[in-house]
Amino acid sequence: MNSLRSTLRAAGLSLAFTLAATAAFAQDGTIYPLEAPKEEPSIKLGTGGVANQPAPESWFRQWGEPMVRNVSTATLTPYLPAPGKANGAAVLIAPGGGFRWLSINNEGWKVAKALNEQGVTAFVLKYRLIPTPDGLDALKQSMDRMFADVGAGTGTPAPRPAFPDLSNQLADAEAAYALIVSRAKEWGVDTRRLGMMGFSAGAGLTMHSTLHSKTMKLAFIAPIYGGMGPVEVPKDAPPMFTAIASDDFLFKGQFGVVKSWFDAGKPVEFHLYQNGGHGFGMGYPGNTANGWFPVFMHWLDVNGFLKPKAS
Repeated sequence: MNSLRSTLRAAGLSLAFTLAATAAFAQDGTIYPLEAPKEEPSIKLGTGGVANQPAPESWFRQWGEPMVRNVSTATLTPYLPAPGKANGAAVLIAPGGGFRWLSINNEGWKVAKALNEQGVTAFVLKYRLIPTPDGLDALKQSMDRMFADVGAGTGTPAPRPAFPDLSNQLADAEAAYALIVSRAKEWGVDTRRLGMMGFSAGAGLTMHSTLHSKTMKLAFIAPIYGGMGPVEVPKDAPPMFTAIASDDFLFKGQFGVVKSWFDAGKPVEFHLYQNGGHGFGMGYPGNTANGWFPVFMHWLDVNGFLKPKAS
C-alpha cells in the first residue's frame, strides 16, 4: 500500500489535469459544445466498460482544442509513418486530462503525427475515464472544484485529494501494449524499441504502468509534465526522459522522480523549462517549453532507439 501511495503521489495522478488554470496559451478557456470530430480508424481493446457512467461519450472544446470525456470503451489508434520511412521504433501515447477527459489532439494526435514524421510508429490510447456529469455547466463546476483541490494557479499546495483507482486505465494500457506486440510484424514495430509516453495524467499512467504492470516491458518512457515526487524504481526500469515547466502547478520545486531514477542507477534525462505552464503539448510560441520535442527525438537517437538493434 505504501508503494502504491508513493507511486500515485509521484505521478501526480489525481493532480495531473491537462488544462491549467492559466491564460498562458492565449486561447479561450471557455468550454464550448463540440460535435464528435472524425477520428482515424481505431481498434476496440475489449477491456470492458465503466461502472456508474451517467452520460455517453461526448466532446467539448476548450483552449482551442477538442476534448473527449466519459470514455467508456477503450480504443487504440495506430499512426503509421509513410511507406519507406518507418525505422521500427514505436511509442504508445497516453493523453492527459485528470482521468476525466482527454486532450486527445494536443497530447495525442499531434504527437503521433510528429513522431511519424521522424519515422516512429505511434499509437494513441483512448483509455477509459472517471465519469463526469452530463451538461457543460456541471462539467465546468466539477473542473473548478478539481483545480481548487490541487491549488492550481496558486503558489500553495492544496490538501491532497483522494487517490484514484487506476485499475481500468492500467488494464487499457496493458491491452494496448499486448495488441501492438501481437501485430508488431504487420505494423513494422521492433518490440525491443517500443516505449510509452504520456502527458499530465497520461504521464501518471505511463509511470503507473512502469511501476506496476506485470506484462508491459517498455524499452523507454517519457512522462511529460507529470508529478515529480519520488518513487520506488523497479530493478528492470527503462530509461526515462521527462520534462516540465517551472511555472507548472505540478512542479513546485520537486525533483523526486528524477532523483529516484538517478539513485537507482537508471538512465534519466530531465529538462526543466523556464516557462510553458501546464498542458503545453507539442508546444506553443512564446515559451521555452516549445522546444522539447526535438530534444526528445535527439535523446531517442543518442540512446539507439531510432536504429535497428542487432539480433
